[in-house]
Amino acid sequence: MRALLASLSALLLTACGLSPMYAGGGDGAVARGLAAVDVAPIEGQAGWLVRNALNDRLGAAGAASPQYRLDVRLDDQLEGLAILRDDTVSRERRTLRARYQLIDLATGEIVLDATAGSDAGIDVVSSEYATIAAEQTALENLAEDVAQRIVTRVALTLRGES
Repeated sequence: MRALLASLSALLLTACGLSPMYAGGGDGAVARGLAAVDVAPIEGQAGWLVRNALNDRLGAAGAASPQYRLDVRLDDQLEGLAILRDDTVSRERRTLRARYQLIDLATGEIVLDATAGSDAGIDVVSSEYATIAAEQTALENLAEDVAQRIVTRVALTLRGES
């Protein structure tokens, strides 16, 4: 009975025009397009983290000769939110915003111009080391999140191109 329901729902989904983004796996059009994206260097520690995360995700389908360049500019901010009576900060927010452009190397045309961002709350504790470690961990997690958002948007754009 479950097999019948699964096959019936698969038929209904194909009838409505839905198709998997990564159809064809590593040989699909989107995977090949993502492998052909070269990420330009990005300034700062946050830039290094985001660029590595982007390269990990974009290169998952293998290496290809670059057809696109991804230019990314980051804005990394850390601000105090909760101020105690003794003027100490007890909570911080780290925000990482990215403005990125996907450029077709053959024509120089900007294929995609968009933004992505994420933020995280950080508890400020009495140990300075623990607070710095929490800020660093937040930056690493934000870099992964922003990179994933960028790759998803680039994949959607490349799917529309193919």
